[in-house]
Amino acid sequence: MAWVEALLKGKKVFARARDDGALVVEGGRVEVRYKTNDGRAYRAALGNLEKVAGAKIFPDAHCTEAADAATAKPARTTGKRPNGEAAGKPYLVPHTTSSETEWIAYTDGACSGNPGPAGAGFVVIAPGKSPQEGFESLGVGTNNVAEITAILRAIEAIPKDARAVVHTDSKYAIGVLSLGWKAKANQELIARTRAVLQGRKVRFVYVPGHSGIPMNERADELAREAIRTEKSRLLVPP
Repeated sequence: MAWVEALLKGKKVFARARDDGALVVEGGRVEVRYKTNDGRAYRAALGNLEKVAGAKIFPDAHCTEAADAATAKPARTTGKRPNGEAAGKPYLVPHTTSSETEWIAYTDGACSGNPGPAGAGFVVIAPGKSPQEGFESLGVGTNNVAEITAILRAIEAIPKDARAVVHTDSKYAIGVLSLGWKAKANQELIARTRAVLQGRKVRFVYVPGHSGIPMNERADELAREAIRTEKSRLLVPP
């Protein structure tokens, strides 16, 4: 077994490969590491990986053994919490896929190049119901535009008087939409999204991207589907 350089959402990763450099695919996913001593094994959808021309092939020992991120405990972090809670103490990243009282949304944006062909993906779950999936082709755009658009479309699919939890792997989106960060770009889109959020009972939860959280991975796949097909499937507002 070996490792080969690849690109995942524009970031260089080491992907599990055979000695000839062919990717090892299990259940449609490939084991990847962001760093050689990452400490956790991530599983990326094959369609999200891009081969690097002339990529180097490394021996198996190049990356240390790691626990699977899908079963490992959520990473601890410190400093200002993305959801605006008190800073200073380590905390576990919370996430959920069902609730009897709140609507749940998972959103993600994708961009092939930055800027480049962009797409938004979103999964919305009504209390006690099955997930509803949607995506939107955005033409040429940036990753931040795709992330915020995904949140906007998810919110538009949730009743105005409902409590909702939006999961995203974009600290930028959380910052400009709920923490008062000053927007230097994308001001029209951000203003429109803030207006939709006005008066709603919505809280944001940060989840690390590509860390094995199924609904987050699914939102990413939907965003990639929007880019690939150049089509959109919006959810019907309640």
